[in-house]
Amino acid sequence: MQYNKPAQGRCLSATKEYYEAITGLWIIVILSTRVGYHTHVIPAQLKKKMEVPAICAAVLFLLLLSQAVITVTSQEEEEAVQQELKEEELQEEEQQVIETWTRNVKACTCDCESVDSPTRIPAAISPAPPTSLPPPQDYPLNCMPECPYHRALGFESGSVTSDQISCSNQDQHTGWYSSWTPNKARLNNQGFGCAWLSKFNDQHQWIQIDLKEVGVVSGILSQGRCDADEWVTKYSIQYRTVETLNWIYYKDQTGNNRVFYGNSDRSSTVQNLLRPPIVARYIRLLPLGWHTRIAVRMELLMCMSKCT
Repeated sequence: MQYNKPAQGRCLSATKEYYEAITGLWIIVILSTRVGYHTHVIPAQLKKKMEVPAICAAVLFLLLLSQAVITVTSQEEEEAVQQELKEEELQEEEQQVIETWTRNVKACTCDCESVDSPTRIPAAISPAPPTSLPPPQDYPLNCMPECPYHRALGFESGSVTSDQISCSNQDQHTGWYSSWTPNKARLNNQGFGCAWLSKFNDQHQWIQIDLKEVGVVSGILSQGRCDADEWVTKYSIQYRTVETLNWIYYKDQTGNNRVFYGNSDRSSTVQNLLRPPIVARYIRLLPLGWHTRIAVRMELLMCMSKCT
């Protein structure tokens, strides 16, 4: 901001005279009070000297105040930009780590009929579910078992019934939200109420699928809401074989909770394969990031019991 320096100098000089006049006024008031004179007897010349300096003082005050406001606003904008850049850098680093891990690990085809195969459905479920699905001993550590064939569980076809799908805070899906229940979270669903919308938008929400029996889940397909720009950008997965047991997070090779990247628009289908697949009955998808609102249409992929 540019100022007129001669005018500023005159105002500074006038302000000095103003404070001198104020000081003189108070001296006169104090003395006149002590000697019993009336305080309204103030020299006319002193009153005149106070008029213009008071205006200049007010102008200087406003200039200083506006400068302070501009400085504070600039600092807040700069902090906001820096925070946004920091979040973008962290997201890029996270994506690079996952891409590097996926690229460096060799995928191998497992024998679905083998006793040691992680994709084999066990005849009996042990009391404690495994925390992970390690590859068979005869596979090298850099070999990740994967399913050679996949089939859709039946979200889109309707073979997955409404009682198999539930969500967090389901009892609060009333009024307008009653049209956006978890049962609507079906791939390629259309029309009003075409997706599951979470009542709340935070990282404590989830949508859950009960397979009715233990199966091998090998992938997840996801879409956003069909009639609005609302979708999940990233999520994690939990699973368990028995309802009374604790949930287990699907892990990456480093032992951290795996982050799956989801959608970037309302209609595209994003596929995330599980390598290794999950042996479980209950599956939960937990949104970690979203655009506008948590909204999901989905399908689960199941590993078929045959190999090439």
